Amino acid sequence: MENIIEVKNLSRYYKLKEGTKTALENISFNVKRGEVFGLLGPNGAGKTTTIKILTTLLLPSSGEAKVLGYDVVSESHKIRNQINFVYGGERGVYGRLTGKEYMHYFCTLYKIKNKEQADLVDNLLSLVEMKKAENQKIHTYSKGMIQRLHIARCLINEPKILFLDEPTIGLDPVGAKLLRNLVQKLSNQGITIILTTHYMQEADELCDRIAFIKDGAISIIGDPNHIKDRCNHLNLYEAIIRVNHLDALKTDNALINLELDELKDSFYTVKFEVNLEMEEGISEYLNQYGEVLSLRKREISLEDAYIYLMKDAG
Repeated sequence: MENIIEVKNLSRYYKLKEGTKTALENISFNVKRGEVFGLLGPNGAGKTTTIKILTTLLLPSSGEAKVLGYDVVSESHKIRNQINFVYGGERGVYGRLTGKEYMHYFCTLYKIKNKEQADLVDNLLSLVEMKKAENQKIHTYSKGMIQRLHIARCLINEPKILFLDEPTIGLDPVGAKLLRNLVQKLSNQGITIILTTHYMQEADELCDRIAFIKDGAISIIGDPNHIKDRCNHLNLYEAIIRVNHLDALKTDNALINLELDELKDSFYTVKFEVNLEMEEGISEYLNQYGEVLSLRKREISLEDAYIYLMKDAG
């Protein structure tokens, strides 16, 4: 597949009173047509700065970026009518309008002919499963409904690339699932999607490829399975223990990256990593802290890989 986005040695700096802040430092990556490409990293890592540059809302300090073959600096006007973007949260809606009125308003802004608007609005509201709520005022919508309305609005100009910046933030599980289903549906229609999210399971489910970014630098790019395979050497376990000596368990340095989650009373789910030489005697070792009810070796998740690969990044 051809590259629809090409980024080469892209940097962005901000001048502050106390000096210069680096938002991006010589990042390079490509996105192929039709991909769902994830940008994952902590707050302040440079994800939103990258998206703002690619959507021509922010100029780079150095390097180059091309979107649909056009330079984001010198040919920004050729890019804007072929892309769109959605930011997480409830910004940019007009609560006193109905969903249908909101869509017609934006159709007018996009200079869609009046005779074409009705069918377009119907089709897009149906696509995002908002047809039943089209005559409700937007201020009555849930966060998930507002996000789906945002996406419907962003499809008015038939974008080739859709940028989604934390689209499921703050949504309940049902709303988040509906939005993920919509992202998959749009991807199946051939729309290239750039996704940022803090939810690793969501990224694992949706993304064809992922870039981890921290402190303005990219540490790894690959498909989710490739990234998880990089961490197959980790010995990760999960146990359910009726704990008798909680304080001692919490301070055991042999159990690396220890996580405790109380189920009820003294019963805990215990997640941890161990060195290879401890593997054969883990159950016996844990018995010093209480009754081990179950013990299993965990498969590496994208979250595990993220925590491991990002700890020394930047």
